[in-house]
Formats: sequence, structure tokens, C-alpha cells
Amino acid sequence: MRLKSIHSLKENDQLAKPIYNDEGLILLNASVKLSASMINRLHDKGVSFVYIDDPDTADIFVDDTLSPEVKTKAIKTINKSFKKIGEQLSQGKSIQIDDLTESFSDVVESILNSVRSEKDAVTMLSNVMNYDSYVYQHSLSVTVYAVALGKKAGLNFKQLKELGLGAMLHDVGKMAIPLDVLNKKRKLTDEEFDLIKEHAEQGFEMLRKSKTLPLLAAHCAFQHHERLDGSGYPRQIKENEIHLYGKILAIADVFDAVTSHRVYRSAMLPHEGLALIQAGAGKLFDRKLVELFQKTVAIYPVGIEVELSDGRSGVVKKINQSLPDRPTVKILKDKDDKALDEPYDLNLTDMLNITIVQCERLIESKSYES
Repeated sequence: MRLKSIHSLKENDQLAKPIYNDEGLILLNASVKLSASMINRLHDKGVSFVYIDDPDTADIFVDDTLSPEVKTKAIKTINKSFKKIGEQLSQGKSIQIDDLTESFSDVVESILNSVRSEKDAVTMLSNVMNYDSYVYQHSLSVTVYAVALGKKAGLNFKQLKELGLGAMLHDVGKMAIPLDVLNKKRKLTDEEFDLIKEHAEQGFEMLRKSKTLPLLAAHCAFQHHERLDGSGYPRQIKENEIHLYGKILAIADVFDAVTSHRVYRSAMLPHEGLALIQAGAGKLFDRKLVELFQKTVAIYPVGIEVELSDGRSGVVKKINQSLPDRPTVKILKDKDDKALDEPYDLNLTDMLNITIVQCERLIESKSYES
């Protein structure tokens, strides 16, 4: 299978993986052949890319970090719980976080078990694409990235669970933000942006009152927008004033924000998102954590089409755990862009003079706001 941009899909392309909605239900199943109307509908739904079956890449398989069962359970739990919190807020009732702690804990443990057993770099390229589900899917993806990075940083199980709970609930304060502001397609006014920035403190206030959640989970909500140089919010704290969990979440949050489709821009590819994080290393983000994160995520996802520095091109077949930026590529075209009769595999860890210079473009704009 291969990963294709929504803009390069053609009629009769066959889905290799199902596409889900924000409740974990299948919108289009694997093996469905796409019609022009289906492609247009996917575009309207905010889909940036899909996996399709392809004779040239029939030997390429994509294993998600989370199984469909774990992902569906997580999305349903986040969806149901966050909507309940939103309803309580709209009705002027007090937020009953403790009623939801057990279900969140179960989901976080399922994610931890998946990440702890994962041998390859983490990938969360998602097929949950509805605009109004962004906060739910974002909460799940940030949790996976955060605990995977925490694992690389040497955190124990108790710490990973605290971090996972904080990551899953880091954006719960956005349930207090009007949807017309949260999902606005045009540039936010200064007043609207100030309103959105309140979600960090609002989330902290919701979570810190819990008798069943660790207080550090509340500080994850409070600190995920803080930056090392003090340019973050809500308190403009710096360096050692930011807890390790806050530093981890800052990276996971921004990375997922820029690699997810939003109402106002398309998704960056993982290597582009990582480049943005690396540009802020030492100033915005902890440098050592950024270096670990580079080894944590799949920079070039399996199935994506790439062009090499010597002119050859192909599709990423396998991620090399020790060097995620140097995958194994199935070469499909030679240096003259001619299709090969006998494609072959090239492990870039054995060819250090050759680099990936281009991927299929899935991006339209590089502005972001998580």
C-alpha cells in the first residue's frame, strides 16, 4: 500500500485502510474503490491523505501504533467525556471530572501497553478527519506522542501514566471555548486569540479540583503552551520553572498540531513538523527532548512516496528504528524517472551519501496554532 495525497487521488483508487469519523465509526471501509464524488466528499471532510492499494507496493504493509480497537475505544471515551464536560459548562453546572477518571485511566493504560510494546518509531497519521473532532483526535495523538517520548526519556510506569492522563486532558479547557471561535476558518482577532489562550488556565482549574487525578495532570494542562524563553502562556514561565511533563507536552502538542489537518490549513508531513520543532530547540523547546523526539516518531511514514538525492524515487517500505530519518525505500523509478521492471529495496542506513530530498506534497500552508 502507499500513502496518497487527497489531491492526487483518482477514480477507482482502492482504499487500503478504513476511514473513520469522530465517533470511531467507519465512513469508508478498506477495499472500497473511490468515485469522484467520494473523493470530493473526503476533501470537504478535511482529509489530507489516504492509504490505497497499489500493485507496485503490494508488499508494503502499514502497522499503526494503536490497534483499531484501542483507537476506537480512546476516541469514543474522549468524545463522550469531553462532550459531557461541555454540556456541564453550558448548563452552568460544576465539572465532575472524578466521574470520568476511571474511563480515562483505562484508555491511557491501553495506550501505554501499545507504546511500550512498539518496536518501531511512532506514527499517528489519522483517518479521523471531521473538523469538529480535532480536539478529540488531537488529545489522543498528543497522548501517544507524549508517552512515547516519556518512555524514551526514561520515565517509569507511574510517571508515564501521570503524563498520559495529563496529555489526554491537556486541552479539556477548550470545552469552554465557543465552537465558532475554536473552528474559525479565518484569522482570529486579538480578542478571539486571547479567548482561546484561556483554555490552559481553565483546564488547570477544572483538573486541579479532582480527588482522583494526580495534580501533575492538571499542570500538564497549565504548562503545555509555556516555552523555555518565556514567550509562552499563560504565565510566561521559563526553563526550570516548567515541569518535565510540560516540556514533553509542548513538543507533542505542536508536532501534532502542525501534522494535522485544520479548518484553516492542510497538514504538514512529519519531517516538516519535526523541522519546525528542531528550529525551536534550545529556545522554545528542550533540546535534549527534541533530540529524543527525533528518534521517537516516524519522520517518513511507511507508504509515502519519496525522491532521493541521486534522482531515484520510490516508496518508504520500512522505518529503521536507530535512524528514523534514513528508512528503507522500495525503488520504483530510476534516475531518469523511468519505471523499473524489477523494483528493489534500498536501505538508506547503508548509503549515507544518499538522502531524501522530497516527499509527495500534502501541505498548503505552514502557519499553525495548536
